[in-house]
Amino acid sequence: MGFVEESKRPLTVAPFECAWGEELRFGEPGRGCVAFEASAQNDVTLVFRQQPGSQHYHYKMDSSRHYTVILGSHRNKRLRIEVDGSTVVDVAALGLCCSFSFQAYWISIYDGLISIGRGRHPNSYLLFQWLDPDPNPNVQYVGLSSWDKHVGYRNISILPSAPQNSILWSQMEHAYVHSEQRLCSGKRGTRDDSDSDQRLLADFLESWDFSDAIFVVGTERKVVPAHRVVLCASGDFPFEVVDGATIELPSVPYPVLHSLLEYIYTGSTQIAEWLLSSLLELSSHFKVEPLVKCCKEVIVSLEADKKFSASGKLLTLSSSGFQDRKIGSSPFKSPVNSQKIGQFLANGKYSDINIYVNGHGLVTKGHKLILSLWSMPLAKMFTNGMKESSASDVFFEDVPPEAFFLLLQFMYHGELKVDTQDITSVLVQLLLLSDQFAITVLQFECCKQIMECLSEDTVCSVLQAVSSIPSCKLLEEVCKRNFATHFDYCTTACTDFVLLDEATFKDILQHRDMTVTSEERVLDAILTWCMGTCETFYWTSVDKLLRTSTPEQLFGKRLSAVGTLLPFVRFPLMQLPMLKRMERSNLANRIQAFRQLVAEAIEFSHAGQWTSTSYECERFQHRRSSYKELQYISDGDSNGVIYYAGTSFGKHQWMNPVLAKNITVVASSPNSRHTDPKALVSKTYQGTCVAGPCIEDGKKLSWWMVDIGQDHQLMCNWYTVRQDGSTTFMRSWVLQGSMDGRNWTSLRVHDGDATICHPGQFASWPIVGPPALLPFRFFRVALTGPAAGSVSNAWNLCICFLELYGYFR
Repeated sequence: MGFVEESKRPLTVAPFECAWGEELRFGEPGRGCVAFEASAQNDVTLVFRQQPGSQHYHYKMDSSRHYTVILGSHRNKRLRIEVDGSTVVDVAALGLCCSFSFQAYWISIYDGLISIGRGRHPNSYLLFQWLDPDPNPNVQYVGLSSWDKHVGYRNISILPSAPQNSILWSQMEHAYVHSEQRLCSGKRGTRDDSDSDQRLLADFLESWDFSDAIFVVGTERKVVPAHRVVLCASGDFPFEVVDGATIELPSVPYPVLHSLLEYIYTGSTQIAEWLLSSLLELSSHFKVEPLVKCCKEVIVSLEADKKFSASGKLLTLSSSGFQDRKIGSSPFKSPVNSQKIGQFLANGKYSDINIYVNGHGLVTKGHKLILSLWSMPLAKMFTNGMKESSASDVFFEDVPPEAFFLLLQFMYHGELKVDTQDITSVLVQLLLLSDQFAITVLQFECCKQIMECLSEDTVCSVLQAVSSIPSCKLLEEVCKRNFATHFDYCTTACTDFVLLDEATFKDILQHRDMTVTSEERVLDAILTWCMGTCETFYWTSVDKLLRTSTPEQLFGKRLSAVGTLLPFVRFPLMQLPMLKRMERSNLANRIQAFRQLVAEAIEFSHAGQWTSTSYECERFQHRRSSYKELQYISDGDSNGVIYYAGTSFGKHQWMNPVLAKNITVVASSPNSRHTDPKALVSKTYQGTCVAGPCIEDGKKLSWWMVDIGQDHQLMCNWYTVRQDGSTTFMRSWVLQGSMDGRNWTSLRVHDGDATICHPGQFASWPIVGPPALLPFRFFRVALTGPAAGSVSNAWNLCICFLELYGYFR
């Protein structure tokens, strides 16, 4: 499930143009968030519409429904929102755009609520919100546009949106910005541990904590502590040739050495003008190239202005890497070479600690300073005076070794790289470790990558992990929605959902996007969860068990939850015969809540058209996202989704759905007289209807594909095909489903199936098991082996009719 897409490549949009792309698309219509960085003098313009436009699209010429958000309009003085070309918001917002550096922004749309803010993550630094009284539920594509000046975009991410007042990434953003503000304000060497969860390299400037090198400087022989891992990643310090880890600098004044170290540890320094040449000489001696360059540039500038003197005026020297520091990124900035820091993990050079994982021995040789920069719990462990403070060996218990090593790699390289097939499992373990060691930025990266690869098969395990981590609310919300929209599959394919806590399961049951094929599914899932077993139980099975067992025996500690969760079943939506059957059941006799709810539903059913105010709660309403059942009755009937599309989904008399443009049909071979898309969905028998072979992923395939439309999905549980007038009968083929037309799931595989053996013959098959519970937009019948009855045309797929059945929305 691709909830998060990111484009890191820079993009420059010329005046009066617009950039579109499939990667700039919300996961669901009407709901999504785009986070990005932009650089412009004015008019950073984003357009939100149902379909992508052209390169020369301009929102002023658009007659379709759309939203336009303009940051820095009126010469960078205003913020504007337009709806369908008309201005609805025009407020003062001075200096939103910046032409000499990239600024981070986010824009979220959720059911007409447009939120605009600064920063990398939704709900951080909210600038403005506006609620559309007539929301456009179809906006899905994001266009990156401009006005009369070029606009640069980069680091563009498409994220899920969330309702107003949701707790998203704001906790993380606060932590990042807190550190950033400390750097920018020049507060170095002091900190309040309760306010931040990541230390800065500046905190260790001339600190004895973890120091393993000293300078003896000046005639007074002042001793200054330092850290070899930092120094050797910044320049060429001769610890390999000097005696021990001591460097004697008798001719260097302390202020010069201090400026050198301050520049290395913080990225900037100040020095008296008359000492600038000495600093240049010292930085050249140790090959701290960024500082050498900076000193030379300042000297050249002073000489050009004829202002160079031996005065005591303070000069400020700053590293460009420091000035461009990204929020939440690695603590190592120029002149510290992060690549060299990563090499120290691989070769163990200058290490002061051996890291062991119980049961797996020595994992690596590490550096207390680097671990402490990322993790406050580890920093406290190394400085609290306990045995770990002085020990050279540290042992970690009950940590997964693969995830733990990824944690270490992130600390040294500043980026997360996971190369494993079971990526979600490892990411979840890493997420828990990052929470344990309070590495907030790693938590964000884990959440982001988990959302990218989240599926119905992994959502339960992810939910179990993140429900206890307060900073992962966005991921938790995404998981709950994923579960709710695939409720049948998530509660049938496996029983991992019984491990969810009651609060989480309750949130899913009352989710506004809850999607089910029947209320019996909800009832079955609740009873299965309350029993807490590794087997799926239907309500009829539980009813039989109650003949010989008590509710206390069946449900144990979760008995009280039965009465809490049963009201989330919408009994009034069930058929009256089913309710009558439930009324006579052991469940009704033994469980009071069940008996009362069934009786209420029967009363509602008898009320007919009359309803009182007591029937206005959600229990009596159809679910917003419920499916319509299209049930297979017989071969060639009029009950399938393709026939239903021919009536414009029940709105008028039937006409060919391809001609009506309600569905799209594509073949593996080009259209021709005998490869006609509209013929496959026609009610008229076709003597010749062929899809020819193509090469796909190195394999020969022939297929017919049906797209039921971007606003529709089908959980297919039955399908029908009809042989054309030829004797080229398929024997090995597969019915597949897809949400994007590229990644396919096999719904039913046929291998050596000789069912079809006559020209014009109908044949139908059921789809069973978990695949029948997955919704798809695209479906295709693909020939996977040579057909029978022909040698020259063995790879022709000769069917003239296709129909699909199941639960449609």
